[in-house]
Amino acid sequence: MEIIIEEISRGHKLIGRHKFLKDSVAIGRGYHNDIIVSDPHVCADHLNINFNGEYWTVSDANTINGSFIEDSKDLLNEHRVESGDIITLGKSQIRILFPNHPVEESVTFSPFENLIDIARNPATIVFSVLLFAISTGYLFYLNNPKDVTFTQLFVPAIKMTLIFGLWPAGIALVSLLTKHDTRFLSQLGICFVFFNLMWVNDILERFVQFNVSSQWPFVWLIALIPIALSFCMFWFNCIIGFHTTKKRRIAICIGLTALLFGGSALIKISKKPEFNPYPRYNATLMTPDFHVTSSSSVEEFVKDSDKLFKKVSKKAKED
Repeated sequence: MEIIIEEISRGHKLIGRHKFLKDSVAIGRGYHNDIIVSDPHVCADHLNINFNGEYWTVSDANTINGSFIEDSKDLLNEHRVESGDIITLGKSQIRILFPNHPVEESVTFSPFENLIDIARNPATIVFSVLLFAISTGYLFYLNNPKDVTFTQLFVPAIKMTLIFGLWPAGIALVSLLTKHDTRFLSQLGICFVFFNLMWVNDILERFVQFNVSSQWPFVWLIALIPIALSFCMFWFNCIIGFHTTKKRRIAICIGLTALLFGGSALIKISKKPEFNPYPRYNATLMTPDFHVTSSSSVEEFVKDSDKLFKKVSKKAKED
């Protein structure tokens, strides 16, 4: 009679799986057992699983800490085994399964796998990381009021790149600890693709804010793009690193997105406004006509200015 015994963690993550074609299985810390458990709270001879011709039974071998069905305090003694039973011995757990135990439906390949394969290509990763570092250094140069050398741009660019690289590394580590595929290169490639898209969106947002009235709804629409990009990045992180249901994946992505942008908003609200002795020029134009109107020559500009001053002077005399 076949029987499958899985070693699992307290969180029911699979550690090891064994299949036996025999009528008796011994479990314990001793080396003579069929399954050797290296838990110091498990006795040398701890648990016996036997087939009596009709069904399987499990019994504790009069151990110090006992053996129990999960969430039960009754000591096991000739307990009739049901497929899927989880037994606690010491601080370890095993799960007993029969060959006809139902399994979950197969996970279909994601339609985004081709995109993930492109992102994990070493050439794509190198290009994405370099583009991110160059963009970071260039923005640092634009935001720095003082002249800086190439070395001074290089240091913050590398520093920021390494900081952002901690996210895919952390996701890969969590995948490893939860017994899933690490796929670090895929995580790294996808994350830096989205990081670069966020830089592009930042440039687009500044362009819109500069050329469009702040009351125009398009400004609010463009501000939603980073939220959508973050949600999509978290979505890909979950697809690559974890086997979860769609509902759970959506819930995780919404939670991470809310935590990211909600936390940023709370930090901004909590900060007291600082007095700035140097006023900042607000370059927002109140109408897009200024952006789409063709330029004029110096002579035309002077003539138009003279007309404007004459008009104002005339109006002032009338008043």
